[in-house]
Amino acid sequence: MAEYQNIRTGRHCAFVLHAHLVFVTKFRHEVFADRHLTRLEEIMRSVCEDFEVELVEFNGENNHVHLLVNFPPKVALSKLVNSLKGVSSRRMRQEYPELVKHYWRAQRLWSGSYFAGSVGGAPLSIVRQYIEQQNHPA
Repeated sequence: MAEYQNIRTGRHCAFVLHAHLVFVTKFRHEVFADRHLTRLEEIMRSVCEDFEVELVEFNGENNHVHLLVNFPPKVALSKLVNSLKGVSSRRMRQEYPELVKHYWRAQRLWSGSYFAGSVGGAPLSIVRQYIEQQNHPA
C-alpha cells in the first residue's frame, strides 16, 4: 500500500484518520463575515485541542463552514461535532450579539444536521485489491 505521511501513534495503535466536516447555519441564513469566520476558526481549534484532534484546515462562506480534522481512534466524531457546534454557537452568541437576529426563534446558530466524510488514503478499490492479494495460508 502507499506509504502514509504523518502517522500518529497511541498507546497501542498507529493511525491516520481524517474527516471532512461541514456545518450549515440554521435555516441556511447568511450569517458570517470574515471576522466571524476568523473567530470561529480560533474557537474550533481550541475545542479540537481539548479532544487531542488536529484541525488541519478550516474555511467557510457566509452560511457554512468546512473543517478537515485528523483525529485519534478514541474520539467519537459525533461527540467532537456536538462539542464543536455547541461551544462555537454559545461563544459566537456571547461575543457577537448582532448574530442573534439570525436565529432568534431557534436559539441556535447551526442546523441540527452535519456532513462527515472520511478522507485520505487510497481509494476503496485499491484497498480492496490490496486485501484480496494478501497471502492466505493454505
